[in-house]
Amino acid sequence: MRERAQGLELLLVGNPNAGKSTLFNSLTGGHAKVGNWHGVTVGELSKETVLGGERCLVTDLPGIYSTRGMSMEERSACEYIEKHPEALLVFVGECATLPRALPLFGELGKGRKCLLVLTKRRQFERAGGKIDADELSRILGIPVLDAEGFRGKRLKERLSLLLKDASEGETFSLPPSYAPAREGLSRADRWLLNGFFCIPLFFGILVFTFWVTFAPGLLGDTLKSLITRFFEETLGGLAGKISSPVMRSFLADGLLKSLGSVLCFLPQIVLLFFFLTVMEESGFLSRLAILTDGVFSKLGLNGRAVFSLLMGFGCSAAAILTTRGLDDKRIQRRVILCLPYISCSAKLPVYLTLASSFFPDPFLAVLLLYVLGVGLALFVAFFLKSGEASFVLELAPLQFPRPAYVVKALLFQVKQFIIKLGTVILAFFLASWLLSSFDVHLRFCGVEESILARLCGGLRFLFAPIGLGDWKIAYAALSGLIAKENVAGALGMFYGGFPFSAQSAFAFAVFILACSPCVSAIAASARELGVKSALLYAALQTGSALLLSYLVYFLLTGGYVNFLLLLLPVKIFLLLGYEKIHRKRKHHPESLHG
Repeated sequence: MRERAQGLELLLVGNPNAGKSTLFNSLTGGHAKVGNWHGVTVGELSKETVLGGERCLVTDLPGIYSTRGMSMEERSACEYIEKHPEALLVFVGECATLPRALPLFGELGKGRKCLLVLTKRRQFERAGGKIDADELSRILGIPVLDAEGFRGKRLKERLSLLLKDASEGETFSLPPSYAPAREGLSRADRWLLNGFFCIPLFFGILVFTFWVTFAPGLLGDTLKSLITRFFEETLGGLAGKISSPVMRSFLADGLLKSLGSVLCFLPQIVLLFFFLTVMEESGFLSRLAILTDGVFSKLGLNGRAVFSLLMGFGCSAAAILTTRGLDDKRIQRRVILCLPYISCSAKLPVYLTLASSFFPDPFLAVLLLYVLGVGLALFVAFFLKSGEASFVLELAPLQFPRPAYVVKALLFQVKQFIIKLGTVILAFFLASWLLSSFDVHLRFCGVEESILARLCGGLRFLFAPIGLGDWKIAYAALSGLIAKENVAGALGMFYGGFPFSAQSAFAFAVFILACSPCVSAIAASARELGVKSALLYAALQTGSALLLSYLVYFLLTGGYVNFLLLLLPVKIFLLLGYEKIHRKRKHHPESLHG
């Protein structure tokens, strides 16, 4: 819960991708995520700062296209503005789209104290445009700030000078003669909005990304090998010289082996985020959204879902939060149910750990798993389809990705990964080593005599049907519900690899692909859909992932009869359940369809 500022309150509003979050970060020193696409800001974000020597509360609101918008982010922003009538409205408008944005500004700012901030002027002028902030200020009758070139302290000083004028000036009313202008498509847009060019380009970028990241001998694989050798040979060699068997086991078998098995994948995760960030920042994804709307509408989604689904390759929890930008609750629910099947970056260490068991080339193995995950996500969307979905989207401007922004975004992801590795994952690894190294009498022992073996011994049946009748496998799999990186770390700690058959490895990888996401993603789902729904979906996804792994294994080994026998109790349960419901409601059959 935020503390209300004593002084002025500023509301940053405007179209999506106009630069509100960038302005918020510059004014407050905050770290709101910015990007060249819709849905980056999905809820109000407030922080105090000092402007002109006075305390000021700055609130960054989600992007708005219309006061009558259908998306949840637009409705929440409009409601927030209505509940704060005394706050000064700071409308952030991109120069290139200002003619279309001014009518919205007129609706939101009518009868209020307002200030207009112009962004992306240089990009607008390079495209042949021209704008005069002083003349615009005279026409509108309010202060206008050209924010181009101002950052940090200089921006705050410049804004402070105009805030006083805005606070003491007249309330805003848009001149009735100021009508929006129509714009044509640029040559680049005509190419990128051509499906025969853009779609192959997108798949070409994906293949190139996976090739550079995972192919043997290339950048991602080389950096991964260097980190692995550092942990195994350098640090592991030093730990092996420790005389105490307990400390030697703690460092060599517990800490270094677990952390090394996860940290070595950081370069490949960073490479994936790099290509995703470049596509976001360039404006390419909004063109892709328009082109994929036709296909997505047949699945009960719309083109805007492409942003959330592609975000799922980075982080499922963050992707779930971006679904607030979708048009209605039904579409949001479908996308949230699809996202667990989109392989997030945390699953990557597990895939690469298992890949060597069933594919000589990790590039092909990981590509296969990612494609399988996308296929499952689209199948779930089609299965849940009900009615057509509307689609409205503002094209993000095409631009060369800003190097400073890309570097900042990657450093932020590295920071988040290190924080997660140094807190939740490290705590899990240490607890796992402690429980797997001591028996109930607290005597140092082997893993099979440990406390963990006694606690988890009953779990061995879970993966026995796929040739993995070992409680350590089940423990590693279930640890992924905390954080998916835990799976790779647990496998590294217990086995140092994956000493089972190729069929078992692939079936286990399919389970990791299709099971419930981590607790962070479940919490994000609970925030959007409610706690009961989120927990129910997580349980159903995990159960169905287990059955899917059985099916994959039996298809690979030819054990069809065994799989049918395994499903027989489920079939009997469903039939008995159906009969029970049918008898109970035989006098009111219409209630079954209500």
